[in-house]
Amino acid sequence: MTIINLRDYYPIYKEDTFIEVSDEIATFLAEEKRLQTNYEQYIRDNKAFYSLDCGDGIEADALDRPEQPDEAYERAELACLLDEALASLPEAQRRRVYAHFIEQMSQAEIAKNDSVGKSTVSESISRGMENLKNFLKKFF
Repeated sequence: MTIINLRDYYPIYKEDTFIEVSDEIATFLAEEKRLQTNYEQYIRDNKAFYSLDCGDGIEADALDRPEQPDEAYERAELACLLDEALASLPEAQRRRVYAHFIEQMSQAEIAKNDSVGKSTVSESISRGMENLKNFLKKFF
């Protein structure tokens, strides 16, 4: 039998708590602690601080798994909501916001196409984004 300190293995123990366990359990706990220490060192050495469980899509991209039905539904709902939000804008704001953010056009290109000044386009996009923000506040 081996005496171990639970504080060494479990962070919930704030004070030393000694118990007697079988040699097999003590060996298992020591091996698990070594493996955890090695894993932490591996993470530090390789600067691998990304979690595949954080829900940002890295895991799906890494596994190349197909989109799940609930994910497809949520994506479709967000697309409909975005379309509705864009439709709520005045025509010039909608066209300029869409061109700038969706089509990736510069403000200068949009100004040239609309035959207006760049400051007019900039102001229109800013107001459009503010209107979108106000519209979407109702849903989030």
